[in-house]
Amino acid sequence: MNILQILPELNVGGVETGTVDFAQYLVQHGHGSVVVSAGGSLVPDLEKNGSRHYILPVNKKNFLIMLKSINKLIEIIEKEKIDLVHARSRVPAWVAFFACHQTRAVFITTCHGYYSRHFFSRAMGWGKLVIAISEVIGQHMVQDFGIPSHHIRIISRSVDTSKFNVPRVSKGPQDPFIITMIGRITPLKGHLFFLKAMSQVIRALPNVKIQLVGDAPAKRLGYKEELVLLTKRLGMAGHVEFMGNRRDIPELLSKSDCLVLSTITQEAFGRVILEAQAAGVPVVATKVGGVSEIIDHERTGFLVPPKDVHAMAREVLRVIKDRTLAASIVAEAQKKIEKRYTLQHMAEATLQVYHEAVRFLNILVVKLTSVGDVVLITGSLKALRQKFPDAQIHVLTSPETSAIVQRCPYINSVIVFDVSKKDIFSIWQMGKALRKYNFDKVIDLQNNRTSHLLTFLSFAKEGYGYKNGKWGFLLNRGIKNDLKDIPPVEHQFRVLKPLGIDYHLDVHLGLWPSEKDQKYIQNLLDSEWMGNYKDIVGLNISASLRWSSKNWPPEYMIKLCDLLAARNIRVILTGQAKDQLLARHLLSKSKSKPVNFIGKTNILQLAALIARCRVYITPDSAPLHVAAAMKVPVIAFFGPTDPVRHMPPSPGAIVLHQDLKCSPCYSGTCRIKTHLCMKQITPEQVVQKVVELMR
Repeated sequence: MNILQILPELNVGGVETGTVDFAQYLVQHGHGSVVVSAGGSLVPDLEKNGSRHYILPVNKKNFLIMLKSINKLIEIIEKEKIDLVHARSRVPAWVAFFACHQTRAVFITTCHGYYSRHFFSRAMGWGKLVIAISEVIGQHMVQDFGIPSHHIRIISRSVDTSKFNVPRVSKGPQDPFIITMIGRITPLKGHLFFLKAMSQVIRALPNVKIQLVGDAPAKRLGYKEELVLLTKRLGMAGHVEFMGNRRDIPELLSKSDCLVLSTITQEAFGRVILEAQAAGVPVVATKVGGVSEIIDHERTGFLVPPKDVHAMAREVLRVIKDRTLAASIVAEAQKKIEKRYTLQHMAEATLQVYHEAVRFLNILVVKLTSVGDVVLITGSLKALRQKFPDAQIHVLTSPETSAIVQRCPYINSVIVFDVSKKDIFSIWQMGKALRKYNFDKVIDLQNNRTSHLLTFLSFAKEGYGYKNGKWGFLLNRGIKNDLKDIPPVEHQFRVLKPLGIDYHLDVHLGLWPSEKDQKYIQNLLDSEWMGNYKDIVGLNISASLRWSSKNWPPEYMIKLCDLLAARNIRVILTGQAKDQLLARHLLSKSKSKPVNFIGKTNILQLAALIARCRVYITPDSAPLHVAAAMKVPVIAFFGPTDPVRHMPPSPGAIVLHQDLKCSPCYSGTCRIKTHLCMKQITPEQVVQKVVELMR
C-alpha cells in the first residue's frame, strides 16, 4: 500500500516521533510512505529512512490556507497513487477529509489528544475508522463526539526500544540524583506543581538535580518566566536546569534516576513514560487519562493525584531512597512494554487497521417510501450483497416501512428517518447522524429532493442515483433518467450498473415474516376453520386513497367471490382499516360470504397470509409487490398505470390490462367518469385465470 501520514509539523514531540518511527517501519516492510507537514527538525531523519516529505501549511487554521492545502493535497494523493491517508491532528484532518473525498484514497484518523467538544474537533471522528491511543480517548470520542463504538480501534502508542537501549551511566556516592521532567512548558503539564514538589524533595535530599526538558511555545513564554521566578523564590535555582528542546533524550534518560509526569488535565497517553521505562528509569506520574493504562501503581510505576504536591514528593523520595524497589519497578515496566507497547506491536496493529479500512465497504441504500416501493428494493439489496459480500450494508427508510427490511438477510441494519419532518433542521440532523457511519457509497433509490439532499449531507465519497430535476446534481455518481418505460426493478438496476451490477431476468423480490408472524396467521385461519384448507384465493379490495381509479368495481368483486365459491374455492379479503366500509358492503351482498381479514395484518403478517394463498388477486398496489416477494401466483389489474413500468418481477403472474386510448392516464380518479379500464376486466375472465394458475 501507499500510505500518506499528515500532521501539523515534524518537530520534537511524541506524535512527531511516532510518525517518523512508523514511516520507517512502513518502508522496511515494502510499503510506500509519504508524510505531509509544515516541516520541522525531524524531516531529515524521515527522508533518510526512505519516506518522501511534502511541505504544506497544515499547521494553520486560516480557512483560505486550508482550502489551498486541500487542492495541493489532492495533487499529492494523485501523484503518489496514495491508497490511504492517515490524519494525526485536527487541521490536517479537515484538509485530508475533503481531499480524500475527491480521490480514491481512504481517510482515517488517530486521536492523540483529549479534544474539546468544539466543532473544529469533529473532523477527528470523520475517518472511516478512528484510532484512539487509549481506552480513555476511545470512550471520549464515543461519549462526547457520538462516534459509533464499532468505528473505534484502540492502538496504544509505542516506543522504539532500540533507541532507548542506552547503557545506564554508573554513579558515584557523591553524584547528584537526577530527576527529569520532559514535555512542553504549558500550564496543563503541571510544571508549577512539579517544582513545588521538588522543593520538598530537595529539603529532604539536598544532593538532587532537576532537569526540565522541553520549551514553551511563543505564546507561553510568560509562563516559563513565572517558573524561573518560582525556582528562585523556593531557593532551588541552583538545583534546576531549564534545558529547552533536546534530541538526545535517550542519553539524558540514561543519566536520570526518576522521571516525573505531572500533567493536571486528561492525558491522552503519555509516550514519555514508555521512553523512560525503556531506558530503565522509574516513573512517578499523575493519575490522569491514559496514564492509568500504562502504569500499574507500585508495580510498573507510581501514580499520584494531580496537583498533589506532597504525594508527588513522597513517591519520588521512595524511588530515590529504595533502589531495590526502583529496580523492581523498572523490570516489571519493561516486561509490560515488550508485551504491549513495542513499535512492532503498534505498527502491526496499525497496518491491520489500514487493510481493514481499505478492504471493507460501508454502503447506504436510501428508500424512504412507500410500502410497495420498499418491497421493490429487496432484489437490489440481494444483488448488492452478492457483489459486496463483506460490506456493511444499511437501509435508510421511514418508520412505516422499516419492518419490511428489518429481517432482510442481505443488510446489516436499518436507519429510520421520519419523512413527515422534511424541514431543513430535521434533514440536517439526519445528515449529521449519517456522517457518523462514514459511508463509502450511498445508493439513492428514492430519487427525490429529500433523498438527494440526505445523500449529499452524508458526505459519502460516492453518491449514486438518477440525475433528475430534483437536485440530482448533488449526486457525484448520478446517471441520466433517460429510460423510463422499463420495469421498476430494472429501472433500479440502472443505478447499480456503475457499481458493476447488471440486471438479469431471474431477479426476485423477498420478504421475511417471522415465526411469530406465521403463528399469528395460522391462528387467524384457524379462527375461520381454514387452518388446513388448501384452495384459498386472496383478494385485495382496494388501492390507496389517492388512487381510487385503480380499484375494481365492488359488484365485480362480489360476483367473483360467488363464482369462486361455486368451485369450492374460499376467498379471503385483505386491505387496510380504511377499507372496512367497502368490506362490509361486499359481505352484505355476496352469497358466498368471503372471509374478512381487512385491517387484521401488518405488512409481514400480510406476507405470511398471502403465502397461504394459491392465487392472489390485486390492483396495482403494495400487496401486489408483497405477493411477488412471496412468490405466490398473482393476477394483477392495471388500468390508470402502465404495467411495463410498475409490474414487479413475479414468476407465473398474469397481468390483466385493457389497451385503451385513455390508458395509462396516471390520474387518481377517472377523468372521463367511465372507469372503462377496470370495468372491462370481467369476473368471468378473472375466474378463468385463477383456474389456470391453480392448475
